[in-house]
Order: sequence, then C-alpha cells, then structure tokens
Amino acid sequence: MVTGILGKKIGMTQIFDDKGEVRPITVLQAGPCVVTQRKTAARDGYDAAQIGLVEFVKEKRLTQPMKGHLAKHSLPPVKFVREVAIDIEEGKEAGATKVGDKVLVEIFNGEKFVDVIGTSKGRGFAGVVRRHHFGGGPAAHGHMFQVQGSIGASSFPSRVFKGQRMAGHMGDVRVTVRNLRVIGMDTEDNLLMVEGAVPGPRNGYVIITRAVKPPRERRGFAGSQTIDPLKAAKRAAGAKKR
Repeated sequence: MVTGILGKKIGMTQIFDDKGEVRPITVLQAGPCVVTQRKTAARDGYDAAQIGLVEFVKEKRLTQPMKGHLAKHSLPPVKFVREVAIDIEEGKEAGATKVGDKVLVEIFNGEKFVDVIGTSKGRGFAGVVRRHHFGGGPAAHGHMFQVQGSIGASSFPSRVFKGQRMAGHMGDVRVTVRNLRVIGMDTEDNLLMVEGAVPGPRNGYVIITRAVKPPRERRGFAGSQTIDPLKAAKRAAGAKKR
C-alpha cells in the first residue's frame, strides 16, 4: 500500500475549535492519482510506486517518452509524476500494489499527522535583510540601511569564508513541512484539511505523505490521573512479589 499521494494547494482558511480558538487551515486537493509504475527490490533494488496526479492535461503537452510510458498500460495522460514509498506489511494484507491502481485520499484514514513537500514561492534576488533577517544599519538620512557591510578581513585570511551569508537568489526551493495535524477529510471531492501553512502558491503541486516522525501525544498534566508507565510497571512487579 502506498504511503503518499500527490495533490495541489487550494488555499488557506480558518476555523474555530470547541474551545473557541482560531485554527489556521490549509485545504489540499489530495488526488486522485494512478499508479504508473511499480519498482521492486528484485529488479530496481528498492520498493516504491510511481504515481501520477489525474487532472485535465492535453496529450500534446506530454513528451514522447512519457506518452510511450503511459501507453504501455493504457493510462490517462498525467503531467505531475513522482515516486512514493510502499508499506510492504500493509500491502500483504490489502493486496499488492500494481500498475493502474487508484490512489485516493482514503489512505490517510486514521492518520493524525502528515508531512507535506512543496516548492516555496520564488522571491528573486533578495538582499541580506530580507534573505537572512539582518538588522541593517542606521536608517537616518545619509545612511544606507540595507547594505551588508564588511564580509571579511583584509590582511588575514585575505579571503571570504565559505558559507558567508550574502545577498542572492531567495525561494523557489523544495521545502518539507513535517507533522501537520489532519483536521478533516472530504472523500467525495478528495480534499484534505491540515492545520498550519504549506509551502508554495495556490494551485502549486505538493506531495503528501504519512508523518515519518509523528510527535508524541501529551499525557496530560502531572497529577493523580497521570500514569507513569515505568512507575506502574514497578508497582505491578512489587505487587507480584508480595
């Protein structure tokens, strides 16, 4: 069973929870997708599934290699294609993943957190104040507020150190946001609502996967109702000795 799905960022909104607090929500179109290729450990050295986002795409927009790749199994034209991991244990129970299978938002049933991968908005050539949050110089008359200033010594070492933060290209990079809480799901329209922001503009492509390292759930405040598992195990062992 595949552990991720492709989609688009629809936009952001907000909702009020039961306590009356505002929750920022990002609405994502999660699928529908189709499996276009199956990678196996015996043939390719690893297990994965290549999936494509099913959307309206003119066939003339595809390259000839992609047309031939999809025509092998009579698949619909897809433009956004990526590889996602496969859960082998779940695949044995639900059946092996094969080419042509549909991937829908239902794969996140029971999941509390997801990871979202997207491409951040491009900001062009940015200065150090915007790019690296430098404080800048004096803003009074006669000063240049956003000038970087000195970047190295003169006599020694007579060079600029590698990694020096300077002005340059900002944004338009791959960004992964981890552990976004799943707020809601619409299986009819393939929508997934997560709490928090997702990189990229509206209608930007994203990859949604299960959380690799989901956070631990809080056990509550320290008190009579809080149970420490280590102390509980020691008490059980002491009771057996008695």
